[in-house]
Amino acid sequence: MRKGVRHAKKEESPLRYKEPLTAIGRRLRRSCGAPLLLLLCAVAHTANAAGDTLAGDIGASLREEGLSGAVWSEVRDDGAVSTGAAGLANAASKAAMRADNKVQVGSLAKVGVALGVLRLVTENKLALDTPLAQVLPELKLGNAWNGSDPVRIRHLLDHTSGLDNVHFWQAFSSKAAADTPLAEAFHGSGKLLRVRDRPGSRYVYSNMGYGILGMVIEKVTGQPYERYLDAQVLGPLGMQDSTFAFVTQTGARADARLAMGHFEHGVTHAAIPMYLRPAGQLTTTAQDMARLAQLLMGDGSARGKPFITPALMRMLSHPSGTEASQAGLDAGHGLALATRDRHNVVGVCHPGTSAGFRAMLCIYPEQKSAFFIGFNTDAEDADYERFNRLLMRDLELPLRPPAAHGLPAPTVENFQGVYVPAPSPMASMAWLDAVFGFVRVKWDGDSLFLIPFQGEPKELEPVGGFLFRASDRSAPSHVLLQTDGRHVLSDGLHSYERVSMLRMLVLWGSLALGVAGLLYVLVVGLWRAAGRKLHRKDHLFAPLLSLLALLLPLPLFYFQSFMRLGDVTFASVLAAIVTGALPLAIAFGLARCWRMRGTGTVEKLDAIPLLAALQLLLVLAWWGLLPLRMWQL
Repeated sequence: MRKGVRHAKKEESPLRYKEPLTAIGRRLRRSCGAPLLLLLCAVAHTANAAGDTLAGDIGASLREEGLSGAVWSEVRDDGAVSTGAAGLANAASKAAMRADNKVQVGSLAKVGVALGVLRLVTENKLALDTPLAQVLPELKLGNAWNGSDPVRIRHLLDHTSGLDNVHFWQAFSSKAAADTPLAEAFHGSGKLLRVRDRPGSRYVYSNMGYGILGMVIEKVTGQPYERYLDAQVLGPLGMQDSTFAFVTQTGARADARLAMGHFEHGVTHAAIPMYLRPAGQLTTTAQDMARLAQLLMGDGSARGKPFITPALMRMLSHPSGTEASQAGLDAGHGLALATRDRHNVVGVCHPGTSAGFRAMLCIYPEQKSAFFIGFNTDAEDADYERFNRLLMRDLELPLRPPAAHGLPAPTVENFQGVYVPAPSPMASMAWLDAVFGFVRVKWDGDSLFLIPFQGEPKELEPVGGFLFRASDRSAPSHVLLQTDGRHVLSDGLHSYERVSMLRMLVLWGSLALGVAGLLYVLVVGLWRAAGRKLHRKDHLFAPLLSLLALLLPLPLFYFQSFMRLGDVTFASVLAAIVTGALPLAIAFGLARCWRMRGTGTVEKLDAIPLLAALQLLLVLAWWGLLPLRMWQL
């Protein structure tokens, strides 16, 4: 067996009675004799070999992807649960990962928060359609649709509230403590809690929404949300090795069973508290996640007792009310999980990411099967999907035939054009998404093509009307629709609106001219400096110095933890100063050109690129990107 790889540990479902194996063997030998025992031994040997193969494949994949370690669990259609581990729990100490090691699962905490809310709904202490303002009137939401469409509890659960995802300071800060009041994540709410689309209409992932749900739980129950979820969700499910409370690898809150988090190249990272902890704080084991998967595949009972009503359970993964679902697209996010169509198998899943960890939970209700895998490495370039393929293969899930070709609507060609994210996943990044995140939609009479600026083009086959199926999906994956006169493209989890080509040309032209102007300042300014022709009265003197000053914060950021990117630090303050000074310096140089406009052609040549650079900087300021105040992004 490869170093660092552990045998898969198999055990029966905790919901089933376990008869001692020795007693079973004696009874079988008396009734059926030795031949049957030999057959059973052969079957058991085959099962162990399969477990070893999975562990070996995962171990090899971890090494190829540069990941430290992983734990996983599988639930099969007969209720049997198997767990396994591979790799290292701590790259620094070379401690091997064990199947009972704990991991942090990031956004998978949202599934637990959702179950806690649905438990309150089951107990009639809350309703899905309760307006948020009735529970938390102190939160001031900027909702232009409040009269007809207030933000409701269900909108927070299924990510259709229209709220922003997260701000830098909410995600990357060293100021948060394990017991920081949840309301601290929303201080000065106003602009922070601006609703960007009609609640219920479109899916837009929102960590802030789940932070608010934590506050809802606390308001309704009168206790910290962590304590409530540990007692009322994890307890009834038998998840005794899990907690929503803050756990780390060092210090007073250390847990020796918690694997160390890692980044690329085995760099270790201990867990730290966060402001939006309901959205991403859960420490668990592979075995406990199997118990959670069993609940999610069931009728809402836990250990034989009613836990969540069956009607609510059916809503966990089925989108409802959104524009895409009303247009006939089944793909999307329910109250806790999202549809996932990969490798000709359709399930419902939820991923998770936190500092130093990645995770994935997928359930297949029709097959009564599920898997969980948690990694103690968060690496940007790793192919985590290969591990999902291995687990799906090991579960022997039946392949789903692709949806049949259907006659497209006669007006599909009218949807051709350029589309931008609507709304942007993060409001502060709206300009970047518009300029670099656009998608071109093209119809050739037989197929619809999505051509993104970044990424590979996709060919969509019509499956009837305005529904389409991507070539790597088995079910309808996209829908075209019109709402309020706007052309919209959606896959259930992302929405794009068509914009005029003139608008895009203006944005692209502004960027191209601005970059060219800044390059002129840099290249010509340095050339003049090298030839000792750059003096303090030169039009490019101040702009060049200001442009070079952008380098000053870089070494400070390099030696600063990335978890402080959202804090007010010397590096971030300096970045705000130099980025705020740049348009002023460009304007100063342009003013000098204007004052000396009659003295020669050099002034005219310098004025054009300075003007081009200034317009781009003003555009960035209009979109809120200058000055670069990272604590406000």
